[in-house]
Amino acid sequence: MNTIEGVLGLVRLAPSKKRKIKILQDVSGIVKPSRMTLLLGPPSSGKTTLLLALAGKLDKDLRVTGKVTYCGHELSEFVPRRTCAYISQHDLHFGEMTVRETLDFSGRCLGVGTRYEMLAELSRREKEAGIKPDPEIDAFMKATAMAGQETSLVTDYVLKILGLDMCADIMVGDEMRRGISGGQKKRVTTGEMLVGPAKALFMDEISTGLDSSTTFQIVKVMRQMVHIMDVTMVISLLQPAPETYDLFDDIILLSDGQIVYQGPRENILEFFEYVGFKCPERKGVADFLQEVTSKKDQEQYWLRKDQAYRYISVPEFVQAFNSFHIGQQLSSDLSVPYDKSLAHPAALVTEKYGISNWELFKACFSREWLLMKRNSFVYIFKTTQITIMSLIAMTVFLRTEMPHGSLADGGKFFGALFFSLINVMFNGMAELAMTIFRLPVFYKQRDFLFYPAWAFGLPIWVLRIPLSFMESGIWIILTYYTIGFAPAASRFFRQFLAFFGIHQMALSLFRFIAAVGRTQVVANTLGTFTLLMVFVLGGFIIAKNDIEPWMIWGYYISPMMYGQNAIVMNEFLDKRWSAPNTGPQNK
Repeated sequence: MNTIEGVLGLVRLAPSKKRKIKILQDVSGIVKPSRMTLLLGPPSSGKTTLLLALAGKLDKDLRVTGKVTYCGHELSEFVPRRTCAYISQHDLHFGEMTVRETLDFSGRCLGVGTRYEMLAELSRREKEAGIKPDPEIDAFMKATAMAGQETSLVTDYVLKILGLDMCADIMVGDEMRRGISGGQKKRVTTGEMLVGPAKALFMDEISTGLDSSTTFQIVKVMRQMVHIMDVTMVISLLQPAPETYDLFDDIILLSDGQIVYQGPRENILEFFEYVGFKCPERKGVADFLQEVTSKKDQEQYWLRKDQAYRYISVPEFVQAFNSFHIGQQLSSDLSVPYDKSLAHPAALVTEKYGISNWELFKACFSREWLLMKRNSFVYIFKTTQITIMSLIAMTVFLRTEMPHGSLADGGKFFGALFFSLINVMFNGMAELAMTIFRLPVFYKQRDFLFYPAWAFGLPIWVLRIPLSFMESGIWIILTYYTIGFAPAASRFFRQFLAFFGIHQMALSLFRFIAAVGRTQVVANTLGTFTLLMVFVLGGFIIAKNDIEPWMIWGYYISPMMYGQNAIVMNEFLDKRWSAPNTGPQNK
């Protein structure tokens, strides 16, 4: 649409509907380690965009000027999505997995970062100094430094921190399956990234659906994590309670895409008094900060009673902050480039994934096997369905009613083969809905560099091979000799191989359509249309010679045509069909 609009706009046929909107304007600042920063601002002020920019996850369609640096290094010099962790406000999880399984999988894929190397260095130094560590602490440290483990102590630790230990073995749940509450789901989203080794955490609206007490407990633990482990944390909250607000070290106040204040929490009220606004004694500071930049709420906080009130706009606040002593200090800090040599070698991650390709495959394979077991009803239903259909097929095309040898008889056998082919293909349709259901979680985890796309797709294909084998086997065992196809064992196994290949193709085709369509409605429409084209142009409904020359490409790209030709040739090249045929009377 953008391309078509652009072309029409160039030739002056249609005006472009594009409008330039500035989400963030002249945003500059420094987020320091061992400091916990609160990002405040009204809805649509640009908080999510700022966090995404800091995490290096901005949409490629957005035009960006300026740069984000970590320890003086630009985003192109390392892997920002592995160095930091962006915690979204959208809760996307597999409903069939328990809370513990979700966090275990996340921890397994994200790896342990530099914990193993640091522990090895620590052990070496302890040996040199003759220090014998406490056995329990030593065991704990070693357990948290082992990569690729199916279960981890870090998971138990995070479950305890977030208060999820009471529901650790309950399924997360979704629209069709009852599970944990909305607030617990929000905490699972946070925990999913906390189990990883990231040292910079950007959390977007993590308090949605949580009561003030739970939010306070979580932020309190985050504060300890920040101060003890030298983690950098920026947390966006909409309306934090006063006691939660007091836990933060720094405040970034955003309004209309501009930074009104960035600096220590202790100086923010001083800044607004400097501009001319005072927070009442019994008013929560966070609420005051949200309202003081708003046109309709600002007047009640006017401090200078000797002067007539006038509305102070956001650009005026920004100008005042630049002349305020905190703003001047920030400007002088920004004017001096950060010395890259001061950065610790382990501060930035340069490898794209946390564990090796083989470990990634094993992690995704074990999860896919778990999801298959949890969705076993679908596979049992599909197997039952193909069994019933094969029983119907064998009674319709019964051997006693199927004479062979003449041209007229061949039509019935051709019809039986076509019916078999359709049934085997249609049995792969369930793959479409199941793939669409999993796509949102896949896109999230792929973008967070949990695993590459092949690690998600390959286990699905591998685990569907026994399923194809079984379903094709059921069909051919029940129908082949009862319908009366060519009796040679070699032809039986060739037809079995053809059906197995067709079933694999159908499963892959429906997965592909689901990935292209992405939503249930689009994928179903696309799937139905594709099936129609595959059937019509497959060579049975319309013979190859009757297809128009300009449509013959459809015949050659129809996967059904190749399967159909294989099973038809397998049947009709048998010697019982080789008797001379001058008409239906010749047997």
